[in-house]
Amino acid sequence: QVQLVESGGGLVQPGGSLRLSCATSGFTFRSYTMNWYRQAPGKERESVATINPAGVTTNYADFVKGRFTISRDNAKNTVYLQMNDLKPEDTAVYYCKVQPFPSWGQGTQVTVSS
Repeated sequence: QVQLVESGGGLVQPGGSLRLSCATSGFTFRSYTMNWYRQAPGKERESVATINPAGVTTNYADFVKGRFTISRDNAKNTVYLQMNDLKPEDTAVYYCKVQPFPSWGQGTQVTVSS
């Protein structure tokens, strides 16, 4: 059974940084592309970043390019999202996801506010 456990969220001031983690189990982590998504109140869930199985190729949504970095540790079955220069519009619940499995974790809340 696929399990995804996100952590690392919190309250941060604009311009601050956070590092999210997603610990996984129930599948062969090193074989799958991993994704981070987010969902803000009243909005659709949207893709933030993607990393290929080897950790070599990454893709980012335009609204986080240059500020967020996705990475992974295949020995620890964990994917990370380093978020710098946070803005109030980054406030959302952040989730990791592995396609094609349907499972979602509980997410981790990120709030950017002064």
